[in-house]
Amino acid sequence: MSTAAGRPPATDAAVLAALPAAVSGERMAATVATLAAEAFAGRRVGSAGGAAARGWLSRHLADLGATVTVEPFEVRFVPEVYAAPDVRWLDGDTVRRLAFGRDVAVHLASADQPLVRRGGLAVAGAGDPGGRWLVVPAGMTLFDAYGHAHGALGLLIGRGVDADGWHFTMLAGPNPGPLPILTLDTATHAALHAAAAAGDGWLAGNTPIRRLDVPAANLHGAWPAGAGPQVLLTAHYDGVGDHPGLRQPAAADNGSGVAVVLEAARVLTTLVPRQVRLSVALLDAEEAGALGSAHHAAQLRRAGAAPLVVNVDGAGDLHRAAAVEAGGPAHALLAALDQAGRYTGLPLTAGPVASDNRRYAAAGLAAVGIGAGMAGYHSPADTPDRVEPATLTAVAKLVTAAVWLATRSHPPAP
Repeated sequence: MSTAAGRPPATDAAVLAALPAAVSGERMAATVATLAAEAFAGRRVGSAGGAAARGWLSRHLADLGATVTVEPFEVRFVPEVYAAPDVRWLDGDTVRRLAFGRDVAVHLASADQPLVRRGGLAVAGAGDPGGRWLVVPAGMTLFDAYGHAHGALGLLIGRGVDADGWHFTMLAGPNPGPLPILTLDTATHAALHAAAAAGDGWLAGNTPIRRLDVPAANLHGAWPAGAGPQVLLTAHYDGVGDHPGLRQPAAADNGSGVAVVLEAARVLTTLVPRQVRLSVALLDAEEAGALGSAHHAAQLRRAGAAPLVVNVDGAGDLHRAAAVEAGGPAHALLAALDQAGRYTGLPLTAGPVASDNRRYAAAGLAAVGIGAGMAGYHSPADTPDRVEPATLTAVAKLVTAAVWLATRSHPPAP
C-alpha cells in the first residue's frame, strides 16, 4: 500500500533513523536569537515587542506551509514598571544608590508611587511607622505588615535573588495594595533591618508601577489534514518584557520552546505528512497566568475537539533529565513519550511543568508538558548564549518521535 503522495508508509525504524539528520540545533538557535533580539523587547503581553514577535512568527509559520490565523483576546491588569525606581539609602555616612534589578525591585503588590519619598527607617511591628519606611522582618506576612503600617511611607521586604544576582520578574501575582512596596536582596534587607533596629539612617525611594488592560493574541498554524489523529504542539511566545534600562531577552523562557515546536512541526510535515493532523498554537499571556492557553482550551472544548497536546516550556539548559508532567487522559501519549525518550536517548523524569499544558489538561484534553531547563529565568541573564543547541536538538527529536509513536497505530483515513 502507498500513500496518496505515492510514497510507501513510513516505519518506526525509518522515521526514527531520519530524525538526527532532519532536526537542526543551529536552525533552532537562530530562532531563539531572533526572538530574544532587542527589537522584540522581551515580548511582554500587550507590548509593541510582543506584537512584533507575533508578526515574525506568523511569517515563519506561513513559510512552513501552515494556514495561519490570529485569535485576539484581552488581558486585564498587567503590571508594568514604567520607570526605573530611584532608591537611595543612608548607610552610616554614605548614601548608597541601590541598583534596580540587583539590590532592589518593585513588588507586584505595590501601589503606584512615582514620586520619591524620603523618611527614616523602622522595623514593622517594633517602632513608630509614621513617616517611615518599614523593614518587614523575615517570616512576617504582608497582611501582618499592613497591620503595623499606619502612616508609613512604604514597606521593604527581603527576597532572594538568582544565581546570577538578579531579582526575578513576575507578571502574575497579587493585586496592588495601599502602600509602596520595594523588595530587597537578602543582604541589603539584613543591613537595612539592622539599621532600622538601631534607629539609624534613612531611605528615599519610589515605586513606578501601573496596571494596564492590554490586547493579546494567540497564533495558530494548521497544515492540510493528514489521515491520523489530531496533534496540537504548543509553546508560549510571550516573556516578562524589558524593564526600563534592563533588557530581559526571554531566550530560554520561552524562545527555546517556540523554536522546538517550530522545528518539530517542520519535520513532521515533511517526514510523515499523512501520519498526523497537525496544528500549532503559539500562545500569548502565559506569564500573566497562562491566559492564552485558557482561552484556547475553552475554544477547543466548545468545538468538541480533542487533540493530543504537547507543550514545551523551556528547552535550553538540560541537566540530568527533561521534566514531564501529564494531565487529562494522557496515558497513551505519556507511554509514547516514554518510548520516544528511549529511542532518542533523552532521560525523562516526572516533574512539575507549571505552564500552558495545565490549562489544556483542565479542559479534559490529553496533555503533556515538557521542560528541559532555563538559565536566567525571568531576568536579564536569560540570553541566547545560555540556550544549548544540543538541548534544543534533543527535545525536538523527542517531541517528533513521541508524536510519531503516539499516532502510528491509527490506520489512515480512506
